[in-house]
Amino acid sequence: MTISRTGLAGLALVGAVTLSACGSDNSATPTAGSSSSGKADCATGSLTAGGSSAQANAMTEWVNAYQAKCAGSTINYQSVGSGTGRQNFTSGTFDFAGSDSALKPEEQAAADARCGAGGKAIDLPMVTGPIAIAYNLPGVKDLILDGPTSAKIFSDKITSWDDPALKALNPSATLPALKIQSFHRGDDSGTSDNFQKFLTAAAATDWTFGAGAKFAGPGGQAAQKSDGVTNAVKTTAGAVTYVEQSFAENASLPFAKIATGASAPVALTTDTVAKSVSTAKVTGTGNDLTLKLDYGTKAEGAYPILLVTYEIVCEKGLAADKAALVKSFLNYTASSAGQGILAQNGYAPLPENIRTKVAASVTALG
Repeated sequence: MTISRTGLAGLALVGAVTLSACGSDNSATPTAGSSSSGKADCATGSLTAGGSSAQANAMTEWVNAYQAKCAGSTINYQSVGSGTGRQNFTSGTFDFAGSDSALKPEEQAAADARCGAGGKAIDLPMVTGPIAIAYNLPGVKDLILDGPTSAKIFSDKITSWDDPALKALNPSATLPALKIQSFHRGDDSGTSDNFQKFLTAAAATDWTFGAGAKFAGPGGQAAQKSDGVTNAVKTTAGAVTYVEQSFAENASLPFAKIATGASAPVALTTDTVAKSVSTAKVTGTGNDLTLKLDYGTKAEGAYPILLVTYEIVCEKGLAADKAALVKSFLNYTASSAGQGILAQNGYAPLPENIRTKVAASVTALG
């Protein structure tokens, strides 16, 4: 079964991924299970999961690939947002949750209790979601921005594309005297949180509004969800937004290179995003792999604007009729085969130093 980029975005927008087992096999479909053996590691049953919309396109691909190999399995991933995902996991509605942020300290006790006596809920990074600064600027395809100019654009301190600060960053471009129309997420969003963390780290003087799931800046126009800001930019000359790379690509919108203080502006690519994630610090303990990203990185070739989405799952205490399928499916998503299908869908695979840790944590699930 082949799903186009457009089709993937459409599935994500519907809000749920429910695929019945195809039972078919072809050489283009990654093998579910161990990344080294190539042997399918399948389980049967059904799972209900959900949360992060940022990882919905990845889940579409993973569910499709896993079920094509593993007849008798049904996995329903509902794109309902990270907060709802964490809540539904804690209440027992979801067997695992996708989230753009790890469990908060104040959420941990209730999540642990959901896993039963002696159980613990852990955070497993699984999807790297590059965040693009996408724009609609006729005649300009190689825009360069940095932290300060981005902060000023999204707080209405820079209002025209021919502003001197933008000209200084783009001496070879012909920037029009066109009004900048910035769009931000009107709904709570992990994308907003991570983008504002970048602004805070890279432009502390110009972005004094903090971070968080709600967009905190004073400027711009709000639109709902990733498809909303993408469509607004697509149809508005002079517009700009921050959005997951997959949405920008689906809409054929260009996105900016970022001047970080390295020797050259950094383009958003699989390699430059992986470079950033590879330097992240693991702040979780034991099998919990919560990461701390460096949004202000100046490392050569490291793209700084990204989010890592987690699967939140019981380390121990999985329901007996769910345990084998949860473990088998996450074993596939953390495998080299599972991670390998992400780049073609607007994501970056986990760097190997992180992926191997995730795979080991999945192996320890019980």
